[in-house]
Amino acid sequence: MDMNSFNDFETAGSAVLKFLHRRLGFDLWMVTRTEGDDWIVLQTEDHGYGVEAGTVFKWADSFCSEMVKGNGPRIASNSEQVPAYAAAPIGRQVQINAYVGCPLVGEDGEFFGTLCAIHPSSQPESITGEQELVDMLGALLSSILQIELKMTDEIRRAERIQMEAAMDVLTQVYNRRGWDRLLAAEEERCRRYGHPAAVLVIDLDEMKQVNDTLGHAAGDALLKKTGELLRQAARQKDVVARLGGDEFGILAIECDWEGGETLLERVRAVLAEESIAASIGLGQYQPGSGLKGAWERADQRMYIDKRER
Repeated sequence: MDMNSFNDFETAGSAVLKFLHRRLGFDLWMVTRTEGDDWIVLQTEDHGYGVEAGTVFKWADSFCSEMVKGNGPRIASNSEQVPAYAAAPIGRQVQINAYVGCPLVGEDGEFFGTLCAIHPSSQPESITGEQELVDMLGALLSSILQIELKMTDEIRRAERIQMEAAMDVLTQVYNRRGWDRLLAAEEERCRRYGHPAAVLVIDLDEMKQVNDTLGHAAGDALLKKTGELLRQAARQKDVVARLGGDEFGILAIECDWEGGETLLERVRAVLAEESIAASIGLGQYQPGSGLKGAWERADQRMYIDKRER
């Protein structure tokens, strides 16, 4: 195995999967992440199953969920002989007769996902003697992952400093250029680590009326106040931006659907306290469509909210 490939979690994962396939065979090796009910495939070494990075399965259906609970061994040369694996729903979706798996651990020792493999036919019993090797490589990946995740907040802070020039002067939130750059950076982290994220789109309902009746100075004051309130509602790690005109966006980082709903209600509340009428849409990151897809869904739901209002 080329140790120069262990520069980061992604390249290390790729090297480990290729090495294990050469050493142990198995048609599919994966690095996965669990997030709520989702079992997200981050990387694959696939030789027959047709599973790609970004595929999402149901965690509770997997052999790995049973392995983590202690209901089955980390290496099963004949998984049909293990009751928990034989009963697992994923076995009815794809042909599996041999299994390898070990947990991956993220920050603060929290369960992150798995390093695992499946094969359509049973394997020699002697393969169970490779568990120490698989566990060692899983621990190595976990260590690299932990280092990277601990660095993530520092990297984000550096990105924000670099983007200080991309601030909207009036509202003191990021402008569209800053939003696009930071969205792309977070997109890469979501892809690499399986992080959840959400996008909110906020459009002011009465901007034209304020400009027409009270003047543009009042309109500017409304935009400035909105930017201030959205910064208050968002968490420190989130990205708040003026996307153009009277439309704002919030990129909620490492935020699941429940957290996104909570943020949406918090935004509604702070705007309502200042009698600012706005239409809001929420979109959740999905591996297949990414953050741009989440943004599009948030924009669509914002327009639905506007029509209903």
